[in-house]
Amino acid sequence: MSELTLTVMRLGFLAVLWLFVIVAVQVIRSDLFGTRVTQRGSRRQEARPQQSGRQQAAPPQQRGAQQAPQPAGGGRSRRGAPTKLVVSEGTLTGTTVALQGQTITLGRAHDSTIVLDDDYASSRHARIYPDRDGQWIVEDLGSTNGTYLDRTRLTTPTPIPLGAPIRIGKTVIELRK
Repeated sequence: MSELTLTVMRLGFLAVLWLFVIVAVQVIRSDLFGTRVTQRGSRRQEARPQQSGRQQAAPPQQRGAQQAPQPAGGGRSRRGAPTKLVVSEGTLTGTTVALQGQTITLGRAHDSTIVLDDDYASSRHARIYPDRDGQWIVEDLGSTNGTYLDRTRLTTPTPIPLGAPIRIGKTVIELRK
């Protein structure tokens, strides 16, 4: 082999080795310090009065995937059906998300509908979505510490009664009218 080929191979190997080291350091850093969490809506909602029907939009690449079928009856909500999701305990206490037939994701990932800054929450922890009858369902997405509905750990998608607490780590969420 020529000296030039050997030098290029050494530099290529060195570049791959440094790339591996950088990726390993980033993974360790995210495990130690968590992902960067941005407060979406909590400060804006305090500054402005909440508008009825307001929701946080999903990123464009997820809008199609997160759209759930609308309840029967032309999109009208049933009488006594929940209209909002409220965080009642945890760092986001008071945060409200309007229920408009969209899937709501919960977790530490920055693209979740409700971003949880909680050591006991997984990046993709749980989701809440409406079924065809208009009832809201909570589903654990294989989280490490589990999702609890009224002190019962979820193992399957489960309908959510109005006002029943959903606990994810130190955060408690409820469906309300």
